Amino acid sequence: MKASIKESDKIAIPVIIGLSIAVPLIVLVLMLLPERYNIFGADPLTFPIFHGILNFLTACLLIFGYFFMQAGYIVRHRNTMIAAFGLSVVFLVSYVLSKISNEPVPYGGQGIIRYIYFFILISHIVLSAIIVPLVLFTMYRGLSGQYEKHRKIARWTFPIWLYVAVTGVMVFMFMLPYY
Repeated sequence: MKASIKESDKIAIPVIIGLSIAVPLIVLVLMLLPERYNIFGADPLTFPIFHGILNFLTACLLIFGYFFMQAGYIVRHRNTMIAAFGLSVVFLVSYVLSKISNEPVPYGGQGIIRYIYFFILISHIVLSAIIVPLVLFTMYRGLSGQYEKHRKIARWTFPIWLYVAVTGVMVFMFMLPYY
């Protein structure tokens, strides 16, 4: 069994590293596009609402998954975390499409709320890049039966992933008046 895990690591680890580099770079490039192409003809508020819902549901699933693990419901934990991962993938694809489709909307808040918003936004963006490899490694270790490695990385992944999901909702709420 250990030999097959090591063999799978030879494939999985480079793929995870590649995705962890590619995803943030693709998002950065798309944010810097000189021209947008609204391929769906969507209202500018459509994507942000959808993203807020996805982030909220992801946060809920992460919390449920954590409690399932604490209660010893391993299969429920696994299924819930797979669902949270699935929502995160849908979010990522939708976010990329939104960056292609819509011009960035500037934040219009003033005073102390502006500083709070930018602190939340910047920490959300930085941790969004960091969470990609953490989630991928955590999912891989859990699904491949490497439970001790899964537990070690999940201790870091869970709070960061939850923070990213919750602050995603917060960023949406801060920006709602400006869409």
